[in-house]
Amino acid sequence: MKSIRMSSLKRRQGGVALLEALIAAVLLAIGLLGTIGLQARAYSALSEAGMRAEATIAAERLLGVMAADPGSLTSYALAAGGTPGARLAPWYGATRKNIPGAQVVVTVAAGGVNAPSNVTIAISWQRKAGDAKNTHTLRAWI
Repeated sequence: MKSIRMSSLKRRQGGVALLEALIAAVLLAIGLLGTIGLQARAYSALSEAGMRAEATIAAERLLGVMAADPGSLTSYALAAGGTPGARLAPWYGATRKNIPGAQVVVTVAAGGVNAPSNVTIAISWQRKAGDAKNTHTLRAWI
């Protein structure tokens, strides 16, 4: 009688190990897909941070150039979609090389005789088509 019970129990247990293995494989696949998704988001965030750093460096570089040439501040002004002047052209070319598709706006509000000028540099870019436009703005008094 005991051997009949053991035999029927073995038949009922047949395939359970295979089912457990399949469930484990599905859970592993879901975990791996989640990891791949996180990796893709991390890469995207890293790329965005790189662009933001490039914009910061470019704006700081232009402020340094402008601070060294305070008498010609208005010649550095650039309207949206405008063509840069001779003083701004080298910086503009380097910035567009480091930040593909960058749009640059430089405004200079001249101060009075002894008052500093207000300089605003806005660098905008779009990482991928359909993404929101990012803008880095730097304001300074020179």
